Amino acid sequence: MRTVIVYESMFGNTRVIADAIARGLGPENEAVVVPVGEAHPELLDGAGLVVVGGPTHVHGMSRASTRKGAAQMARKPGSQLTLDPGAEGPGLREWLVGLGQVNAPAAAFDTRLEGLAVLTGRASKGIARLLRQHGFTVAAKPESFLVAKDDQLGAGEEDRASDWGRQLASKIATMKAGAAGRAN
Repeated sequence: MRTVIVYESMFGNTRVIADAIARGLGPENEAVVVPVGEAHPELLDGAGLVVVGGPTHVHGMSRASTRKGAAQMARKPGSQLTLDPGAEGPGLREWLVGLGQVNAPAAAFDTRLEGLAVLTGRASKGIARLLRQHGFTVAAKPESFLVAKDDQLGAGEEDRASDWGRQLASKIATMKAGAAGRAN
């Protein structure tokens, strides 16, 4: 199965999670991991699964203003933050709004601060909603991967993302087997 993983990342955490999901999908699946600024709609043609993820900003998906604020934080004297390539370009919100209808299974994830989701917000819920609006069948509940206050991924989050990738591959295989059985 060909899987396309589209991510938005400001400081690298979401990119690390996207790569871990791709590893989890296993060698039997072709995984293409691409930053949102390079995710042209043609890339999705023929995908057996599309996974989309980004950071949580102000309780939801990033906006131009929140990306600008993150870039300013990284440029402050003494900041330990490093901007990911493409961080100041278009985000997932803009990409999804400009996307046409796509008939494919999809899954959404985010990175967010550790804490109750009601306090931190979750970009993945908005991502999943926009995926549905564009014709995707959301095949899994939106998932969050946690970032500590020092802006580093929480312990075990990369492994958890790899496990989630394995679960997604299994779920899609089961969905396809069920669809093939109903067609016979």
